[in-house]
Amino acid sequence: MKKNDPRKMAWEILARVDEGMFSDVALDAALSVASQLEDRDRALLTELVYGVLRYRGRLDFALSHCCRQPLRKVEPAVLRLLRLGCYQILLLDRIPARAAVHETVELAKRLGLSRAAGFVNGILRALDRSRQSIPWPDAATAPLAYLQQVLSLPKWLAEAWLKDFGPTEALALAEAMLQAAPFTVRVNSLQQGREDFLATLTAAGYRAAASAYAPEGVLIEGGGPRRLPGDEQGTYQLQDQASMLIGHLLAPQPGERLLDACAAPGGKTTHLAALADNRAEIVALDISAARLALVEQGARRLGAQGISCRAWDLTSSPDFLDNDSFDGILVDAPCSGLGTLRRNPESRWRRQPADLSTNAERQLAILDRAAPLLRIGGRLLYSLCTFTREETDGVVQGFLAAHPEFQRIDLRSQVPSAWLELFDEQGTLRTWPHRHGGMDAFFAVAFRRCS
Repeated sequence: MKKNDPRKMAWEILARVDEGMFSDVALDAALSVASQLEDRDRALLTELVYGVLRYRGRLDFALSHCCRQPLRKVEPAVLRLLRLGCYQILLLDRIPARAAVHETVELAKRLGLSRAAGFVNGILRALDRSRQSIPWPDAATAPLAYLQQVLSLPKWLAEAWLKDFGPTEALALAEAMLQAAPFTVRVNSLQQGREDFLATLTAAGYRAAASAYAPEGVLIEGGGPRRLPGDEQGTYQLQDQASMLIGHLLAPQPGERLLDACAAPGGKTTHLAALADNRAEIVALDISAARLALVEQGARRLGAQGISCRAWDLTSSPDFLDNDSFDGILVDAPCSGLGTLRRNPESRWRRQPADLSTNAERQLAILDRAAPLLRIGGRLLYSLCTFTREETDGVVQGFLAAHPEFQRIDLRSQVPSAWLELFDEQGTLRTWPHRHGGMDAFFAVAFRRCS
């Protein structure tokens, strides 16, 4: 095996994810250390990590038909090996099954798991022989089982999606969440226009296109070197198109005082600065001082000015901020993140039903603390990268019941006509990856303080 073998690196990253690390953080750290890794090996490593996490339900269903003991009794280190091998056999056509089995068995030995090599070899060979006869459930007659065992959702989430969306929509959403998320960037309008950036990308050999909705968005479709041009100069920011819409919905203006209540890592914060042409005063709060440093770092890189950062948990009243002192407030609240499952596939296995009510209580507490900080006539935008009823409509209803001084704003009145399909009949932003050009699933509601 190579020194930087992508299969071994994938196993190690999956182990860190099992210990609680985020997959993107673990993968980025591994790739930065193995800077000499060939591009094809980088691609394989990324494919294996995200693929195993996304398809874990399908992999486990297939493995369970070849393993005599329940998978829950298999040693975690060995189960990671089996999932890696199973993913290559079932979902990577470019890797021959024989090679996948051999490499997985050799990896077991290299990891000090020689005692399990025969076990791994036997199960993966049995899987290869029997993969055409695996009793996959039928989507039409058994949608719950299909969501779990083919589209790889935990049971509680599959049940919730069927209840909330019905079989057709639930299946389409789950299928979309198994795909790789698009590679999108926000052009930093403080430095360059989108057309100029697209021309720069084309000259560098990239295939890229303007996003359908966000006016600063660019979809990178392929080609070009590993690092985009303008990275060090801050001409772009990695950001999903749905996330780019949020700043526009708050509609910051030069001369305004704004609060970003849950700012880290700062993509929306710096976007607010750019939309106000660096002429707004922005107070950025976040519970994590370490993550707040990312906001400051991003602001320096992008040339975003007027941003002051302070670590603070806004479930407690911020006595250092005056009431009635902000023109606009963004509460992009911490949430279950189910709208970004493509980017954070481990979330589907970490989240539990009880998390939703816990999140909703925290989200409502943040809104309660933010509300008196807004001046009369000011606007408050509540946004999330999820779509659960508890965290979206439930929180909105709770906030309006507790704060009669606020009224809901129909956001359709302030957006381009091309955006109208992104909003429901109440003017609430609801984006979906399977409906809206592959963007993440986001939710946003606006309020105005009337008294």
